[in-house]
Amino acid sequence: MQTLRPTPTFSFPLGITKAATTSLDVIKKNAYINAFTSLLPDEQIIEQVTAADKRVFNREPKKSIFDGRLVAIKDNIVTTDLPTTCGSDMLRDYVSPFDATVVEKLREAGCIIMGKTNMDEFGMGSHSTYSAFGAVERPRFPGRAALSAGGSSGGSAAAVVAGMCHFALGTDTGGSVRLPASYCGIIGFKPSYGLISRWGVIAYANSLDTVGILSREVWESKHIFQLLSHYDPKDPTSIPKHTRQVVGEALHHHRKAIDAKRSLRIGVPAEYNLEELTPAVRAAWEQTLQHLQTEGCEIVDISLPNTRAALAAYYILAPAEASSNLARYDGLRYGHRSLEDRSSPERGEILFARTRQEGFGPEVQRRIILGTYTLSSEAIGNYFLQAQRVRRLVQQDFDKVFALPNLLLNREAEARIEGVDAIVVPTALSRPPALQDVRAQSHVETYANDVFTVPASLAGIPSVSVPVDINEKGSPVGIQVITQWGDEKRLWKVAEMVEDISPELMRDVGVRENKAPRL
Repeated sequence: MQTLRPTPTFSFPLGITKAATTSLDVIKKNAYINAFTSLLPDEQIIEQVTAADKRVFNREPKKSIFDGRLVAIKDNIVTTDLPTTCGSDMLRDYVSPFDATVVEKLREAGCIIMGKTNMDEFGMGSHSTYSAFGAVERPRFPGRAALSAGGSSGGSAAAVVAGMCHFALGTDTGGSVRLPASYCGIIGFKPSYGLISRWGVIAYANSLDTVGILSREVWESKHIFQLLSHYDPKDPTSIPKHTRQVVGEALHHHRKAIDAKRSLRIGVPAEYNLEELTPAVRAAWEQTLQHLQTEGCEIVDISLPNTRAALAAYYILAPAEASSNLARYDGLRYGHRSLEDRSSPERGEILFARTRQEGFGPEVQRRIILGTYTLSSEAIGNYFLQAQRVRRLVQQDFDKVFALPNLLLNREAEARIEGVDAIVVPTALSRPPALQDVRAQSHVETYANDVFTVPASLAGIPSVSVPVDINEKGSPVGIQVITQWGDEKRLWKVAEMVEDISPELMRDVGVRENKAPRL
């Protein structure tokens, strides 16, 4: 039997003294974790906390169950009261004139946006080391080697695990929420593409970018998703209300019919059982599957053959889109502008080239060059178009093994009783590596960190990383749950079952002194 979960409760009020103490604690922790690029001034945090306290004191209805919660926002999601830099010198002092839609939703729910989190520049990285503000360091025990917090949303993950905020938003293009969650031992959720608005998210790769959620427990991510999952007319990729309703009703009908005939079926793809998988991760994976089987699930071997080509396709498609998106940073309209004259005849440099050379870091420059080449007339057929075909094949692989059909593509499709309800695989190849080892990796080795997270991104389907094992050194292992497009309901159910393997893990994630602030 699955463990019954108590209804979450919160204690109010936080109080001005507690707010000031929490703010000072965040500043102290940030000195060595480097999770934040900017923090809201103390007086503004106290003002918002006081307002939340008054609502409780006056017995006014709470704006949401997250009213008064401290929230961190990844530094590529725009806010009006804090800079949005994307971890880059190109946008170091940029302040948006408007809030992103997800930020608006959080403010309406009474959340306190307390800071912007460090990240790999423009989301391009797997360890949060490619930042103009320096590398993020995973919270650790004193005297232990500095560990990677994952990337590119490493600042958000580190802030959550260190207890600097209650939850955080990140962005996930090819695993940038799930990989940091795995390395930090927390929950990292990537939604179905199109369900959470991207309006106000500075683009890396439009067809892959999603806003993700990092939290300490599954129920938090579940309720935050419900808060943010709404149609947004400002986002052209946002799924309309009618489509959401029709697909939701059809999925509910299919799930009900399947559940009446059999138990949950969990798929285990052979392609994820790589030689490079470390023994600790393989053991945690096996432990998870055994637990699910004990809970009454049927474990089924499946095949996703095109997974082998997914990583290569991703690193063609994402840089190609990035090269187009980042062309706007020219030193004329906004962002960094070189102090050089418009031209330097003696050196043959122009303002555009000089600005981009100064403003972009080496990894961003590398991916822009790669993307520009793959979109060139001589390479587009052999690289970009072939990668698009691989992407479609990856999506079809998932559609073939899931019991539920992809109703976004075919509303008339029927469910397959012999299919699986969810796929359970590792999130990363290993526990979090040491930062010194990360810096010694080649670029290809760094890109390989995304091998387990990229397939779900290419297919646009939901995925969540859940920690299942933390050793005596505080190093976690994350397990990833994947379901069909729009089937977040099944995703949460399986994720909670995985979470129950270590029921106290979510409240004690590796760094025991770093409890989340309790409001």
